[in-house]
Amino acid sequence: QVQVVQSGGGLVQPGGSLRLSCEASGSINSIYSMGWYRQTPGKPRELVARITSSGSTNYADSVKGRFTISRDNVKNTVYLQMNSLKPEDTAVYYCAGTTRLGADYWGQGTQVTVSS
Repeated sequence: QVQVVQSGGGLVQPGGSLRLSCEASGSINSIYSMGWYRQTPGKPRELVARITSSGSTNYADSVKGRFTISRDNVKNTVYLQMNSLKPEDTAVYYCAGTTRLGADYWGQGTQVTVSS
């Protein structure tokens, strides 16, 4: 079992920055990748960024150059640094850990609102 707890988020003006955090606990060694997803009403959840256990990263085209995913292995925490935020980045953001067997463990979700 893996537990995932998120923190961060909130309201920010366009062009601003936010950092989301995601701490994993439990069967840490079973995790293959950690990812950030987002969802807006009426739309499916989409991948924003992901980092594997080897450090490989991938990003949605819409956030490339603006968002950065990173991890602190000592703290078992993954971060999503979001810069140059746009109103279209407004969504509920979820963190998920995916194990080597393909099981997903989701965080509780956090609202990010980009508005003036």
